[in-house]
Amino acid sequence: MSDPDQSTLESMDAAAVEAALPTLSAAGLETLVRRANREYWDHDKPTLPDPLYDRIVERLRKLDPDAAVLSAMGPTPSDGPKLEADEAIRLPPVERFGATVVHKRPMLSLGKCYNEADLMAWAAKITGDFVVMPKMDGIACSLRYDEGGSLVLAATRGSGTEGEDITLNVLPIADVPASIKAEHAPGVEIEVRGELYMRLSSFAQYKGEYAHPRNLTAGSVKQKDPAKSRAQDLSFFPYDVIGPELVDERAKFDFLAAVGFKVEGYEIAARAELQATFERFVRERPSLDYEIDGVVYRASLTAEHARLGETSHHPRYAIAYKFQGDVGHTDLLGVLWSVSRTGTITPVALLDPIELSGAMIGRASLHNLNRFEELGLTEKCKVEISRRGGVIPQVEGVAEAGPGEVPFAVPSECPACGGPVERRKKRDGEFLWCANPKKCGQALLRELEHFAKVVDIQGFGPKIVAQAVDAGLLTTPTDFYRLRAVDLAGLDRLGERSAQNLVDQVDAHREIPLPIFLKALGVEHLGKSNGKLLGKQFGTLAAIRAATRDDLMAIKGIKDAIADAIVAGLKERAPLIDALLTEVKVIEGAAALPDDEPVADGEFSGKSFLFTGTLTKCTRSTAQAKVRSLGGETPSGVSGGLSYLVVGGDDLASGKKSSKIKKAEAQIAKGSALKIISEDEFLEMVGGVDE
Repeated sequence: MSDPDQSTLESMDAAAVEAALPTLSAAGLETLVRRANREYWDHDKPTLPDPLYDRIVERLRKLDPDAAVLSAMGPTPSDGPKLEADEAIRLPPVERFGATVVHKRPMLSLGKCYNEADLMAWAAKITGDFVVMPKMDGIACSLRYDEGGSLVLAATRGSGTEGEDITLNVLPIADVPASIKAEHAPGVEIEVRGELYMRLSSFAQYKGEYAHPRNLTAGSVKQKDPAKSRAQDLSFFPYDVIGPELVDERAKFDFLAAVGFKVEGYEIAARAELQATFERFVRERPSLDYEIDGVVYRASLTAEHARLGETSHHPRYAIAYKFQGDVGHTDLLGVLWSVSRTGTITPVALLDPIELSGAMIGRASLHNLNRFEELGLTEKCKVEISRRGGVIPQVEGVAEAGPGEVPFAVPSECPACGGPVERRKKRDGEFLWCANPKKCGQALLRELEHFAKVVDIQGFGPKIVAQAVDAGLLTTPTDFYRLRAVDLAGLDRLGERSAQNLVDQVDAHREIPLPIFLKALGVEHLGKSNGKLLGKQFGTLAAIRAATRDDLMAIKGIKDAIADAIVAGLKERAPLIDALLTEVKVIEGAAALPDDEPVADGEFSGKSFLFTGTLTKCTRSTAQAKVRSLGGETPSGVSGGLSYLVVGGDDLASGKKSSKIKKAEAQIAKGSALKIISEDEFLEMVGGVDE
């Protein structure tokens, strides 16, 4: 199997990378590693979680251990001049800020493990005890103090051999002494290595602006305007000191504490205690005031450091035991049965949103019938959720049974088409399938697209609808009204803001005029025209649903074949109608039946108005009725003869452009007299409207 092309590899989300990982070649893996390096080091906006990145790197090591990218992990090398460390300290911090600085001694990465067996295999090569400390999720930094004890250089780890000068922004950090206490200064130059990070208690004030403490930390230390650096909110975790001759790790931390550093979170452990220390960090992780992504172990005796030495990538005397992903508990709100375009019906857990590994999780696949039945989910239970590899949300089990322990049932008919279902065995389990998948999949897409178009829920074009179906978010039109921004934000090319805009569009259409509602159902022969006829004759949706074939045939213009199709169609769609009525309000009576014929010789005779976006001061149907009462027309689309395009208030303020706005601008460019106006301008023109 060939790799996806480079542009696809550059744009794949974490879930897609996770799925493709077993089949990628070394070349494809190299592309992903370079992409991840740029995102993490150069832009401080990683899209691939650390555990997934580690798996990509480890797989590449197996396929091509000599791949060049494996020895070049870190930020893209600077094209500018490089300063040797001794050269840099001769310049004032303000003159060298941001310059590339070559470390006097490389800052290597750490080897990694993910289970007790690998940890103990590494530990077996080491004599003596071990220092154990949290693996902080921050920015690695080197601090250099001169022989007099003054801080003269602070630089990021960077590529390991060279970093970026950040002295100017490190000096204000309270945890970083500007000078070492004189009585403890060793009289030699020393280098302190550690992690710059932001405590969660400090990050709380910025949480609405930034996604992750590490991103804010990186941006703060590299901020050229000191007033915007937020250095006062940063902390420093020292984990090593180079220079003074100290016998072991405990002596190092004692020295760091004595010269003014804040030392916390480390302990000395015997070999038999190593796994227990890891498990304790896992338990205590949620209560820590900082984010960690693993636990670091290092030989305690410095003589062991010298004996074991280093590779070009990592020291042999230290290792990072990485977490596999976040775990948390949340409420199960329900189980949805998602129908794919191939006919597979997959159970999906609808969750009270929970943040795991820096992402909000609102849904999790339950995979197949075997897994669904094995979990024993009950209504309103509490479940344990994880992100395996920091990527795919998983329901690990029931943490607390729901009241009454009412189980969820497996559907007996397809949620999308109402047809029969089948249980089929595959190599990886038993699945539920629609018995007529080809017809069902095509009909599902058409039904969803038709509903969104008729109700005028903008933004849900064929591509978005298809993605939402594949992601298990849409199975019936009712699901539009159950969408949440946290669910949509995971779709390709949809960020949080775009996802929220789509949800806002749905919410703006929770009141639907009766003829529009009837047309949106997709019943044969029940379009807008016949919908109006039925509305005028029966008045309410309930009366229309109760009407017989003879009742319909009594209406002028409705013949026997049309009556049969409408009665049968409404009966077939009864479950959909009932479900929709739990989410929307159908406007009935005169308010739902504006006269399409404009008033002759009205004030707006000869003028036409089209509305787009969300009106905030009146409903769209009320605005259209006002136009028609003044003699104007309300067409359904943009044309060269359109007089005004009225843009909803919120949409105009956001600056976003709907397809109607773009078409209108194109007509204006061609010389049309069409004008694009705001909702307020429209209301001023018509003298206001009465709701």
